[in-house]
Amino acid sequence: MALRDKFIATGIEENSVLLCSSTHHLLEAKHYLNSSGIKIELVPTPSGIGSACTTAIRFARSKEELVRQLLQESSIEWLGIYHVKRQDRRADWAELWDLKLNAKFEKVLQKVAQDQVLTKEEIVTLLQAQTDGELKALFEAANKIRAEVLGSIVDLRAAIEFSNYCIKNCNYCGLRCEQQIKRYRMSKKEIISTVAQVDQLGVETIILQSGEDPWYTTDKIIDIVREIKRKFGMKITLSLGERSKQEYKIFKEVGVDNYLLKIESTNRKLFKQLHPDDQFEVRRKHIKWLKELGYITGSGSIVGLPDQKVEDLASDILFYKEYGVHMIGIGPFLPAQGTPYQEYPEGDLLLSLKAIAVTRLVCQNVYIPSTTALASLAKEGLTKGLKVGGNVIMLIMTPRVLREKYQIYRDKNMINLEVATNSVKEAGRKVPGYIK
Repeated sequence: MALRDKFIATGIEENSVLLCSSTHHLLEAKHYLNSSGIKIELVPTPSGIGSACTTAIRFARSKEELVRQLLQESSIEWLGIYHVKRQDRRADWAELWDLKLNAKFEKVLQKVAQDQVLTKEEIVTLLQAQTDGELKALFEAANKIRAEVLGSIVDLRAAIEFSNYCIKNCNYCGLRCEQQIKRYRMSKKEIISTVAQVDQLGVETIILQSGEDPWYTTDKIIDIVREIKRKFGMKITLSLGERSKQEYKIFKEVGVDNYLLKIESTNRKLFKQLHPDDQFEVRRKHIKWLKELGYITGSGSIVGLPDQKVEDLASDILFYKEYGVHMIGIGPFLPAQGTPYQEYPEGDLLLSLKAIAVTRLVCQNVYIPSTTALASLAKEGLTKGLKVGGNVIMLIMTPRVLREKYQIYRDKNMINLEVATNSVKEAGRKVPGYIK
């Protein structure tokens, strides 16, 4: 029997998926259905159902009426239950099985090919890929999933780092409040002028990023956002650190589309070592708030932190899937001069690429940047990130006179449009049509 016929003959059972109105209700439904004896799986929302970059609950179709009854008896808000058929890509991935793969590794990758949910231990197996065959299979599988759910176009976004003041004292960050650096704040006029330069490139999403700087009050941020929307109509991402739920709500109401709030590590001990001023549960609560308020929500991990284990990265990936994080930034640890972490070794490029690839396989229909940190660590970092599942590049559009003052880590690569487009082409991908 031919390989393709063999796989088709096995068949893939049909299931139902539940879509909830928010992350809060998704997690409530997960707990409620589990406690009611319903076997469920958290999966990326299938293409064509609901919004992209979200999480759904999958269960056996035979349990559909019971699930409907349980939901109707609860206060859980849900959008619908849909019939789906799991994909079986095993025949289409035939060339991957011809590679020299460890039996355990191949078994896990075949689960991915069949749209089966991976355990933490299985994610660790993929992250531990070592041989040439395993690495090729992992990276090609991630690239295939990316092409399947998102196509070949690489989204280009532009960041303006408008303030390097920060009230926090994160041990790894070059902007920490005890750092002896020259500080700056951009005025509204300077920010709008820089956005105009971004608009001339055709870029459609602007990222306003800063340290945690309360000098930029709610009213000041609102004023800047409204001006950008009025003059340019661009999508706006804010990356300001932790703000109050009311502030998030107001920013959303005046036109902010996305919010980026990194968690860096879901290992509570590591998180506290990184963020002595912060609390893990608070950070997690803020990410839930952002999801519930309707933001396209971004977060991400640092690979190669002191005392970090591969199991920690697996937990990070599961966190992003469970919380339905839309954009997941994964980059290597790079030490910043003058910080408590300045003498630690930089993160490993290969492990960073593996983490990107596995995140693509587990979370699937999400945005994954080929990060500035990758480009800073290796000359071809951007291209390599795109080849293993990445689909976004962030340009640095901070005014030239200020860029060197926003050194969250040393030797930061200031990615411009030329570098980005060259990397896209080298990866065999397409530059978006909106770029002028």
